[in-house]
Amino acid sequence: MARPIKYDIDTEEVVKLASYGCTNIEIADFFGCDESLIRKSYSEYLTKGRADMKIRLRKMQFNLAEKSAVMGIWLGKQMLNQTDYPITEDNEPLKWSAD
Repeated sequence: MARPIKYDIDTEEVVKLASYGCTNIEIADFFGCDESLIRKSYSEYLTKGRADMKIRLRKMQFNLAEKSAVMGIWLGKQMLNQTDYPITEDNEPLKWSAD
């Protein structure tokens, strides 16, 4: 039986690559190993990196929303359940009047 190959995989590099949005296959290619090794042995580092990516992206969106009404409206709809069609507490459409 052949001895398993020892790979020099830096966990900080796994986190960094995952935070850039790299796939498991791309990370495995970077280290020259099989994707299953990355998926099975480094899943916690993949999770951390992908969480870091989402936090960075969210921060960029909020910064953009301070400068862009369109982004502010989109984030309001996504995160605050705001809508173009306001409704009353009775779940009825809000009546608009020209008074």
